[in-house]
Amino acid sequence: MIQGPPPEHTRRAFGLGGADVEPLVGGTGWRCGDVVLEPVHDRAQGVWLSRTMAALDVPELRVARPVGATDGRWVVGGWRARRYLSGSPDHRPHETVLAAVKLHQATAAFPRPPFLGDRNDVSAVAERLAWGEEHRELDEAKGGRLFEILAPARRPVQAPDQLVHAELFGTLLFDGDEPPGLVNFVPHFRPAEWGTAVAAVDAVAWGGGDGALLRYWSHLPEWPQMLLRAVLFRLAWHALHPRSGVSTLDGLRRAAGEITELL
Repeated sequence: MIQGPPPEHTRRAFGLGGADVEPLVGGTGWRCGDVVLEPVHDRAQGVWLSRTMAALDVPELRVARPVGATDGRWVVGGWRARRYLSGSPDHRPHETVLAAVKLHQATAAFPRPPFLGDRNDVSAVAERLAWGEEHRELDEAKGGRLFEILAPARRPVQAPDQLVHAELFGTLLFDGDEPPGLVNFVPHFRPAEWGTAVAAVDAVAWGGGDGALLRYWSHLPEWPQMLLRAVLFRLAWHALHPRSGVSTLDGLRRAAGEITELL
């Protein structure tokens, strides 16, 4: 559901008092000229997101730079602002995974977000389940049974943790021959290859990719185990998410089948 438009005092705070406001197509924000205002449900995370997007420098990747308020704040009245980027989500599996590799090379030295330890949303719980750090019953019909079958194949990994984006698929915009555009960053602190593996699993499950995509990136360190944890993450996420359905699970089954052949 699209949240109502930002109030006038918020628009004025970002210097947008006289701009026309329209819902952002395919998103949850509102466009005001070349600026997008997005609702923020957690101020600390909203501030972190704006600071991080301001600091990102990724070759061949357009980044939706944040816009500060006239008094320097990143979040005003539950809203943050960023530059508008042209494009839309598209099924470009190889370009998506390549963008993930480049992004995680750029975030290798970023610190761990301080709020991660307090997160208890679906993605955070699913991540801990995928890595065997938390255990709970999952709905078998929504992915829990496949999770149980695959989980015993986990083996220890040695790759160091770093800042990664686990929702790249869907937050990456494509516009013709322009470089991909990044409009959001959902932080996790895991190996870079895991963040890339999640993008690859998503591309296979829902973006038209296939086993050839997964094999193409097999030179990445500990790739089979990262793919396994990535599909476990998505299966747990699917089982926990209230709006997940049969059609989305079919894609994850297909991705799991391809990954099993690489283990």
